[in-house]
Amino acid sequence: MKTLTKSLIMLSLIVCLALPASAEETMKLDLNAIYGTTSFHTQGAMEFAKLVKQYSDSSVLITVHSGGSLGFKGPELLKVVKDGQIPMSDILMGVVAGSSHTFGISSLPRIVKTYDEAWSLYEKCKPLYEKSAAKWNQKMLYAAPWPPSGLVTKKAVDVITDLKGIKIRTYDKNGAEFLRTLGASPLSLPWGEVYASLRTGMIDSVLTSAESSKNGKFWEVLNNFTEINYAYPLNMITINMDYWKALSAKQQKAVLKAAEETEALQWKNSKNRNQEALKIILEKGIKVSGEKPEMTAALDAAAKKIIDVFMKKAKKNERKVLETFVK
Repeated sequence: MKTLTKSLIMLSLIVCLALPASAEETMKLDLNAIYGTTSFHTQGAMEFAKLVKQYSDSSVLITVHSGGSLGFKGPELLKVVKDGQIPMSDILMGVVAGSSHTFGISSLPRIVKTYDEAWSLYEKCKPLYEKSAAKWNQKMLYAAPWPPSGLVTKKAVDVITDLKGIKIRTYDKNGAEFLRTLGASPLSLPWGEVYASLRTGMIDSVLTSAESSKNGKFWEVLNNFTEINYAYPLNMITINMDYWKALSAKQQKAVLKAAEETEALQWKNSKNRNQEALKIILEKGIKVSGEKPEMTAALDAAAKKIIDVFMKKAKKNERKVLETFVK
């Protein structure tokens, strides 16, 4: 009997040692997405959440709230993630450049003019972006570009003087200064107000991508899209550092794997969506045209003014990166 009891005790010990000390604690996180469900950035965030669930064996569950439905959409996003008001957010870097100078790099005008150049700039700046995010108590998980920004207008823009006085919506300070230099009247507006403002005449043009022009159905209110390769602005996904540290090492590994895959996918998607969007807006009646040669010198001169101001305020590590790209 004693032998049987001893055997049962040993068997119980072996079973206990074979089991994990405790089940992986499930972490539920809300992700604030600025744009609606048709935006490829929001769709990317949803794919990211799906991959995180898969790789973490459902121990990390991310709910994506589209269209800024949580109430946060603009310059305040770094702060609200820092303070933990929301655990995660999709953030347009240029919009929060006032909080961190480094985040203004991706929307500097005309320093990159192809996706390959934009990727090269991102690779070199990524450590700077990650450091800036950390200063705001958050970890940058991945970033991806909007398709290149162009001019969406009522009247055709064939020469620089065609921009004089037009009321144009921009998405950050760099864009506003660039267009003001060219004689336009820039205005900053939340994305959700752009279409109505075009309808009422509050604005008559937009600095944005073909993708956004498609999503906004701008063919109903505008007639022309001029490709000027203004910038390939980045959106990033960040997570509050306290939430990040609350994840187990296994969960963090799963999140990073999902982030790496999503980033690669989103860079590819951005390029593909740009081509698709240009085709769609053209079919819907918007005239798509390239940058006129007589505009190039004036556009580059306006861009240089913005870049020069940025460089004067830049730290040594920022200048070192940008000097490779600034012509």
